Amino acid sequence: MGWDAATYQQHAAFVPALGAAALELLAPRPGERILDLGCGDGALTARIAEAGAEVLGLDPDPSMLAAAQARGLRVEGGDGQQLAFEAAFDAVFSNAALHWMPDQDAVARGVFRALKPGGRYVGECGGFLNIAAIRAGVRAVLAAHGFDAGALGRQVYQTPEAFVARHQAAGFTDIEARLIPRPTPLPSGIRGWLATFRAGFLAAAGVPPDAEKAVVAEIEAVLAPVLTDETGCWMADYVRLRWQARKPGDS
Repeated sequence: MGWDAATYQQHAAFVPALGAAALELLAPRPGERILDLGCGDGALTARIAEAGAEVLGLDPDPSMLAAAQARGLRVEGGDGQQLAFEAAFDAVFSNAALHWMPDQDAVARGVFRALKPGGRYVGECGGFLNIAAIRAGVRAVLAAHGFDAGALGRQVYQTPEAFVARHQAAGFTDIEARLIPRPTPLPSGIRGWLATFRAGFLAAAGVPPDAEKAVVAEIEAVLAPVLTDETGCWMADYVRLRWQARKPGDS
């Protein structure tokens, strides 16, 4: 899917804000070379740079890259599943991006190669059972009308056990990973969330343009009883996977 940086900043500013804990775990230091994998609009990349590190943001989306460049950051277009760096970074950081990369084994191997010996890998992304209610509701509505629910994409929401095993196989040591349930307010409701995080999915699922508003309204009606509180505030059923791992140092 393609992203729109302006829409993201309008409806999803909470994503980098909630990444602050992972950034604290990274604890960037002056002079370090750090790769921000899936940097998006650069909100957290800028904070890494403010700590005095030499940071490179990597993201495949042109709109997000332009927004990051507008912050004065050094960024490159690239796919986290096809990293070509060799022992280039003291640390690799990623927030809210890893679950968008279906080939998780390729990401783990690429990050391992990109790190210098002793380098660390720190981040947070969607974990097992992330947005389970949202996904179930959307799929139910699409299936009820004969549309292709498989068009929702190939997001990967790992368990900690799967993450640890995958990264052990890639060569990492000192791996820690845990799930963090995080019910998250949606300032723009489920409609804003869908427009931001599933842009174009209705068309991909085969929904005609003149039927899209009705389908979104039905999704909203299905999810409202379980994802709104007594004041009508929408809450996303987020579950985050937070991790840290290390590439062994020179012996």
